Amino acid sequence: MRKQTFTGTPGRTMAETRYKYNITDNNPKNAPNVIYILLDDMGFAQLGCYGSNIETPNIDRLANEGLRYNNFHTTAVCSATRTSLLCGANHHTAGCASLIEMKTGCDNNMDGHIKPEYATIAEILKEYGYATFCTGKWHLSADQCAAGPIDCWPLQKGFDRYYGFLQGENDQYHPHLIRDNTKAPQPKTVEEGYHFSEDIVDNAIDYLFEHNMNFPEKPFFLYLPFGAMHTPHHAPKEYIERYKGKFDAGWDITRQQWFENQKRLGVIPPDAELTEKNQYIRDWDSCTDKEKAVYAREMEAFAGMLTHTDAQIGRLVNYLEESGQLDNTVIVFLSDNGASAEGGIDGRFNAMRGQDVTVRSEGEIDYAYEHLDEIGTELSFNHYATGWANCGNTPFQWYKIWAHEGGIKDPLIIRYPAAIKDAGAVRSQYHHVSDITPTILDIIGVDKPDTIKGVPQRPFTGISMKYTFENADAPSEKYIQYYEVHGNRGIYKDGWKAVVNHCFTENYAEDEWELYHVEKDYSEKYNVASQYPEKLQELKEDFMHEAGRYGVFPMLRFPMHGKPENLSRQYSDHIQMPEKIIEFKNVIKAVDIVMARNIQSHSASHIVTAEIYRDSTDNEGVLYSNGQRFGGISFYIQDNRLKYVYNANMAAYYTIESDIELPAGNLKVSYSFLRSSKPGGGAEVTLYINDKPAGKVHVKTLAYMIGFASTIKGNHYTPVTPGYSLPFDFNGRLDKLVLHQFATNVSPEEELAKIMSIE
Repeated sequence: MRKQTFTGTPGRTMAETRYKYNITDNNPKNAPNVIYILLDDMGFAQLGCYGSNIETPNIDRLANEGLRYNNFHTTAVCSATRTSLLCGANHHTAGCASLIEMKTGCDNNMDGHIKPEYATIAEILKEYGYATFCTGKWHLSADQCAAGPIDCWPLQKGFDRYYGFLQGENDQYHPHLIRDNTKAPQPKTVEEGYHFSEDIVDNAIDYLFEHNMNFPEKPFFLYLPFGAMHTPHHAPKEYIERYKGKFDAGWDITRQQWFENQKRLGVIPPDAELTEKNQYIRDWDSCTDKEKAVYAREMEAFAGMLTHTDAQIGRLVNYLEESGQLDNTVIVFLSDNGASAEGGIDGRFNAMRGQDVTVRSEGEIDYAYEHLDEIGTELSFNHYATGWANCGNTPFQWYKIWAHEGGIKDPLIIRYPAAIKDAGAVRSQYHHVSDITPTILDIIGVDKPDTIKGVPQRPFTGISMKYTFENADAPSEKYIQYYEVHGNRGIYKDGWKAVVNHCFTENYAEDEWELYHVEKDYSEKYNVASQYPEKLQELKEDFMHEAGRYGVFPMLRFPMHGKPENLSRQYSDHIQMPEKIIEFKNVIKAVDIVMARNIQSHSASHIVTAEIYRDSTDNEGVLYSNGQRFGGISFYIQDNRLKYVYNANMAAYYTIESDIELPAGNLKVSYSFLRSSKPGGGAEVTLYINDKPAGKVHVKTLAYMIGFASTIKGNHYTPVTPGYSLPFDFNGRLDKLVLHQFATNVSPEEELAKIMSIE
């Protein structure tokens, strides 16, 4: 391995640094520690130091002792931003076109993995002797089951230790925990005070403490991506109650107050203007008292969660300070995209009921009002209304997933006293999340190695921001940057931005590009496309050039996009389901299965058959479950009856109990789920005992989404139905389980008839 000694003068190249570090693989003397703190779905305006009335004293401290950026941009969606952050490259280029699970089969997301030629900062810093740790949400591998493959899990992407969850979102009270490469138990119950944010900070501090005790001379890199502030907005009750009444004035007044705060704090330019809200946000004064009570409580839960998250960040900072490591640590704090509007017009008590931003949910307000005190607890999967998302993105328009500023302009705070002397100041240079990792290497004074793990490396597409530390007036060195997520696209160049909102069109040819002179119009308020058609055409051509250069095509479509009247359709309404037959034999204990070994049991026509042995009529438990408390199905035996439940996102529970008791001995038990071909027609579910019908139910309303686990011989994490408590693993013998999903283009009744006659 090469030795690099840098003692250069100030400069902006990766090979120079003003700080005197002697970096070798085994002796990185005096090099700074590095921490990335990443929040999820938090908008530009939601921190106290960016204008809100939400208490974030510990994050505010980082801002007061470092720099705040007001012209920093992300990719508008989580996996893509995380890829760009860790790899220093545009997300398509590094292999993540959008959400990591949404594979295109092409170079921009071939198989749900980050490309090895774009090493993460953890892999890079390990080459220079750093210890590396990650605790929190990963969401950078399409493979998320402990059975593997684990090629793109944290330890395989450069981290020495990992603790957290792998999915895009999770229950903050009952997460699917992984430690290193293995499924991990939850350390304590909700009743004992469990919360995921506290847990990952506990582990982060433990990792750093053990490292400091054993290798005090060796710098570390910590990546701390919280599940907060993504739905569900879960927080201890005392944090939510702290905000009782604080948002009763509503989002219209609150947004104006936050906008005025931003100007007072100097976090936006004095000539910035507040954009108009879109047609999917209600006027607060037009809302009923019941609606206002629900909307306010949704925001109280969000604010409580943010303050609770801030407290955990404070615990980490306090540990660093008490251990004498704080001032030799570069702390980078950011969000992965703008505030999310996936709660819809009314917000959602259970966010798995839908993600549209345009349609009011029937019965949502009444249900939420009846369960007002449960919002933010383990009994909800809550998300606030679009009005609060608009408020969170003050002064911009639109939200997460949009290429408008509301989706891509996010808070960025960098604290590092050794390099930043202008503490508490604001920086306005234009930058992108791909610039963070190049900045860190520039601070340390090292290059990205030519080869890592035997794989030749591709260069960063991002640039260093270190030049902004000393000179507030330095011109932006980021000249051009494209954006694309799910067909929403944009291009920034030299103070101008062209952007297109593809959310509400089915055909790319129908898209209407907008043009903003963002150098003068900070808030992106005035569309000047008709005034400068030649500039718009220039930028549209620039987008095509950058898109081709960085691998944007093919662009993904997302189920929630399209014509407004289609936004509430199920995911399964958009795709053709193939036939799948999956067998499990000799199932000796409850086990979670990967997506590829499962079927769409909440939406596709199918039959599930279990061959079991009961040595006693007392044998009972779950044979197969898909989902959890907030939506899913369960097939089980209880009180000597065969049962099935369909949890339609807690809006309704459709249950069947066999009309006869089950004998002991060898049995064949089944259920069929036949979905209607008519829109909104639901499905017919029938139980069978030894191939004879034993009860049926009509499922009127199908779940939009379901939980994150599918389990054979059990139901993990939270129960699909309140009809049983966990654990409820089947305690008889499960010799064989067959999941048979029917193809979309066949008659489910005919397929079922063929199967039953054969058997």
